[in-house]
Amino acid sequence: MELIIPITGNVKHAITLDPTVWIFDDRRIDLDVFFTEEFVEKDEMEEYKEKMGKHWSREIMEGATYPPTIRSEKRYEKDKMLTSSFAVVLQPFLRNAVPSANATTFTLITKDNEKYTYPLAEAANILFKFSHEGKPLREDGPVHVLFKDGSNQDSPIRHVQAIQVD
Repeated sequence: MELIIPITGNVKHAITLDPTVWIFDDRRIDLDVFFTEEFVEKDEMEEYKEKMGKHWSREIMEGATYPPTIRSEKRYEKDKMLTSSFAVVLQPFLRNAVPSANATTFTLITKDNEKYTYPLAEAANILFKFSHEGKPLREDGPVHVLFKDGSNQDSPIRHVQAIQVD
């Protein structure tokens, strides 16, 4: 099974996606929380500014030393990465491929040559699930396609092999 997904077609830059590295991406979404009422979508820049502000305040108050809880915080994050299910939003990847001005749709192509076509504007509502309970989706992956509204949560599109922009 191929673990990379090419984005080709009516784009300025044909790019490839490697879902195996997304576990380290700060844009990843914890699916164990996403489809519950507890999830709050955050602006990446605002979240970064908030983190940096807290870090700056901590350094001013405590000096440049690390607090005694830093080890347990890192262990918690590591355990979470090894046991949770994660996804990323498709839109930033399509934006990086720079679709042509006349491009209007993209098509997800599966291993069995099934094709699912959506308007480019819908990319913001499509999640690529790349991890289930801390493990990559090797059997029926490399990604599962989920909709943000959760309508296909029990029956995602599987075996996605390519994305064609038209």
